[in-house]
This record gives sequence, C-alpha cells and structure tokens, in this order.
Amino acid sequence: MAEAGEPPALFGQDFTADPYPAYAWLRENAPVRRAVLPSGVAAWLVTRYADARRALADPRLSKNPRRHSAAEHASGRVGIPGERGANVMTHLLNIDPPDHTRLRRLVSTAFTPRRVAEFEPRVRELAERLVDGFAGAGSADLIDEFAFPLPIYAICELLGVPREDQDDFRRWAGMMLHTAGKRGGVGRAVRRMRTYLGELIHRKRGELGDDLISGLIRASDHGEQLTEDEAASMAFILLFAGFETTVNLIGNGTLALLRNPAELARLRGAVAAGDEGLMATAVEELLRYDGPVELATWRFASEPLTLGGERVERGDPVLVVLAAADRDPERFAAPDVLDLGRTDNPHLGYGHGIHYCLGAPLARLEARTALATLLRRLPDVRLAAEPGELRWRGGLIMRGLRSLPVTFTPEGDRTSAG
Repeated sequence: MAEAGEPPALFGQDFTADPYPAYAWLRENAPVRRAVLPSGVAAWLVTRYADARRALADPRLSKNPRRHSAAEHASGRVGIPGERGANVMTHLLNIDPPDHTRLRRLVSTAFTPRRVAEFEPRVRELAERLVDGFAGAGSADLIDEFAFPLPIYAICELLGVPREDQDDFRRWAGMMLHTAGKRGGVGRAVRRMRTYLGELIHRKRGELGDDLISGLIRASDHGEQLTEDEAASMAFILLFAGFETTVNLIGNGTLALLRNPAELARLRGAVAAGDEGLMATAVEELLRYDGPVELATWRFASEPLTLGGERVERGDPVLVVLAAADRDPERFAAPDVLDLGRTDNPHLGYGHGIHYCLGAPLARLEARTALATLLRRLPDVRLAAEPGELRWRGGLIMRGLRSLPVTFTPEGDRTSAG
C-alpha cells in the first residue's frame, strides 16, 4: 500500500503525550503496519476500526504467548513482566479455547453482575472517604489521592484481602504503576503479589467467605474446579487488570472533562439533577475518546493470515490499537470531539469477542461513582497545570497520567460562604 509522506515517530515522549495524530496517519496510510516496539520486538499494529474488531475476534490470533517466543516472554518483552517466573500465566489473557472457555465459565460463576451491583454502596463509601481527605485543602493530585487508591481498595475488598493487608497491595500496585516499562520493578511486584495470593487462598480454604477469592475456590462446573495456580492467576489478573484500567479511566476521563468545559458543565448539571442516563453515556464516551487501554493485549498468529491487506506470518505478534480504532472516522462521527451524549458508540475500549473484559461492569461502576462524587463534592474543580506539562506513564498497553493536579474552592470555605 502506498504511503503518503514520512511515517510518524512512534513511542517517543511526544507520541506518548498525544498519540492520536500518529494513529490518524497510520489509519490513513498504513492501517496494518509492522513496527519495532521499544522492547525491540517487531509487531503488527492494527489501527482501523473494522480491521481491529475483526482481529479481536479472529480465532487464528492466539492469546497464548507460547505461540511466539518463550525467551521473549520470559524476559518480559511480551506479556506481563514477571508472570512466567511468578507462575501466574494461567489466566484469561494468556489462553485460548477450550481452556479459556472452561476458565471463563468457572470464574463467571464467582464474578457475577449481582456481586458487582451489590458492591456499589461500598464503592461510593470509599470514594467519599478519599475526597474527605483532600476536599478541605483546595488542591489535590487526583491520581495519587483518588484515582489510584479507589480501585485498589475496591478490588481488594471484592477479592477478600483483609483490610490490614490492603496497604501492602497498594504499595505493590504502585510499584507496577510507577515502574511501567521497567521490567525489574513490575516483576518484583508480580512475585510479591503471587506469593501473598497463594498464602491467602490457602488460608481461605479453611474458612470460605462471601468474597471473590472464596468464590473462585468454590467455583465448579460439571465436576471441574480451578486449581490453586489457576485461582491465584485469576485473582492476580483481576487485580492487575482491574486496578490500572480504572485508574486510567478515572484519570484520563477527568482530564478530558477539564479540557472540555462545556461538556464538564453538562455532566455536572446532570449529576446535580440526578440524571443517571447522561453519566452512563459519558463513561462510554470517555472510554472511546481517551480510554485506559491504548493497545489490546498481545496476540500471536497461529497460522499465516492476511490482515488489512498485509501478510502476517505464523508466530508474528499482533497488537490491536484500540485508541486508534475508537477514533476511526469511518465508524464514529466527529471522532476527535468529546460528546458525552453520544449514543451510537460501539467502542472497543474493553475489547470484543470472547476476550471481552470480564471486569468491565466493575470498572464502569467505579468510574460512574468516582466522577459523580468529584463533580458533586468539588463543583469548581479545575486543572492546575497546562495540559502540555502533564506527564504520561511509560509502557505499551495502558494509557494513563502520572499525576493530575487540580485546584478548587476548599469545601469548608464553600460551606461557610453558603
């Protein structure tokens, strides 16, 4: 396919701050393009919506890293750094049917919509408590003080991690978040989490409760059960995938609102009026506009295939660029415009097909609750830095801010003024 002009530079600092112009060029000129990643691995990047949706559901694109290179997986160059050494590979992001079908069925019996819905009051309580910690100060870093701790404490409670151990999880999660792109730090955090989860599963076998880990231990279907390694791997991936995606959804979403004051005022009015419908479509639009997952997790061609007119050989890594697909003008009207009322919005923010994110309902619940709490408690919140001064975390799959400084009228001053 002929290419117009010079291809954009990928994966540098400017690209990380705003990848969307580069993705627009790729969609137009090289929608399926082989690129060398910062790790040195060469992978195909898929950027058009139609190709992306097709690739996400193509059974010839395996999730099993053994389809590629064991050496590259062991070194952390593909997949989650440290997962092989920590023995947490047997989870839904790394396996294909029929094993994927069995594990997803078993895990779904524990991670039900009812369980998530019943958790809403606790998420609201956590959000209120976190805002209590800075509402009187007049300024805050919404990543460190709100978007990061909220999903960590929420998923810990849902999993059944005792409260006295939750700060350990917050520290390990912080290592994973702040050393993204640095394999050693993430690997150490993964190993510590795996050791702890194995010990917790062993303890809970003697005293099952109503938490998610107890549900994973109980999970069975037609006589099948999760092994201890499978239960630990599933608990790990629910934590790993469940906290960082929600940190980024809350952080990226809040920044998008602060940079679009008319839409921010629209949502603030809806929250004040108790209009839950706009909040629901707003979260979907924020997932599309600047979502928490920039590239879908790794896939590997199990046989030669053609994708977007390009020949993909057996064993080649394929990365579907969700952020590019969700701004494809062939599918979304005015894709670079934030429209919180957008209803025709089949975004790919949580994937598509059999690997659609199992934790999406929890992430949506946390995002709705977090945004509603912020807008109600901090009605005049505003960005305390120029957008160009903000820094984004390194790493390949996720897209998220290092910090989000804001200012607002301290809550006590508003109360006294009123």
